[in-house]
Amino acid sequence: MLLTEEMIQEKVAALAQAIDRDYSGRVPVLVGVLTGATIFMADLIRKLQIPVEMEFMAVSSYGAGTESTGVVRILKDLNSEVTGRDLIIVEDIVDSGLTLAYLQSLLRARDPASLRTCVLLDKAERRETDVALDYIGFTIPNAFVIGYGLDYGGLYRQLPFVGILDPSAI
Repeated sequence: MLLTEEMIQEKVAALAQAIDRDYSGRVPVLVGVLTGATIFMADLIRKLQIPVEMEFMAVSSYGAGTESTGVVRILKDLNSEVTGRDLIIVEDIVDSGLTLAYLQSLLRARDPASLRTCVLLDKAERRETDVALDYIGFTIPNAFVIGYGLDYGGLYRQLPFVGILDPSAI
């Protein structure tokens, strides 16, 4: 186990407080990155005091393995226009940064009023490209993690904690 359920919930509450402070008087659009960020985004939204709108995008760069392929595909795009809106990308984990850099570039091209990123897990030592991370939950070591929305082959998302997957299970 890397992060307990209690540690995660305390951090999500702290991230919500920071977003409430920064967006007071505004209505940002939270853009959840499917599928991994679903649980994180649901908990984050429940802790926010400000009004927000929700959108989702699905992108893929992993395939069935444990390493990013570096090739990003949009599987599901936003349902609404975001020009002139305050956007907050909500992501479960950032490792190489390639997927997030692509997503940030794509959304910047849609001319939002602002664009920030809230990430639960930052695997900084794996970074291959610079990405702006405005709200960071935890910086974690370079290990394949599961739980709290993160999966291996579609499994383990339901775990209330974040754990390191035993290499023998891969």
